[in-house]
Amino acid sequence: MEEKLDDNSKKENKPATWEPKIYAFLCNWCSYEGADLAGGSRRLYPANVRIIRVPCSGRIDPLFILKSFEHGADGVLVSGCHPGDCHYTEGNYFARRKFVLVKKLLEYVGIEPERFQARWISASEAIKFVDTVKEMTENIRRLGSNRKLVKNIGETISDRF
Repeated sequence: MEEKLDDNSKKENKPATWEPKIYAFLCNWCSYEGADLAGGSRRLYPANVRIIRVPCSGRIDPLFILKSFEHGADGVLVSGCHPGDCHYTEGNYFARRKFVLVKKLLEYVGIEPERFQARWISASEAIKFVDTVKEMTENIRRLGSNRKLVKNIGETISDRF
């Protein structure tokens, strides 16, 4: 089946219907509740986000972020409690230090650092969550599809050898 391409996407070789896929790791205590409040308040945000609930942003292993890109994410958002408000006291302080290194690692492997964002969103900040998702979706649209680290899903084991 041939995909329909518009003029801009022909130049960039992107399908006209391409939408970014964003994985969002959200802290259970603050950011997930903020996203839940956004949904409960019927605030609209792009459906490009796949939310993954985690106990704390400090528990995010940089490998989770790399694996997300490997499995086809065009962007990764990690969000947790504001510094000083962590339910585990200092989890987000550890996260903040890790994320500086993650940005440098992504740049080293050829992924635009803008594809990874870390935000502090509390349970009462539904509007901030919505604005963050909208802003990130627009930024990823401008960057285009992520082709670095993506596994070829259709590849079989015999294709590798």
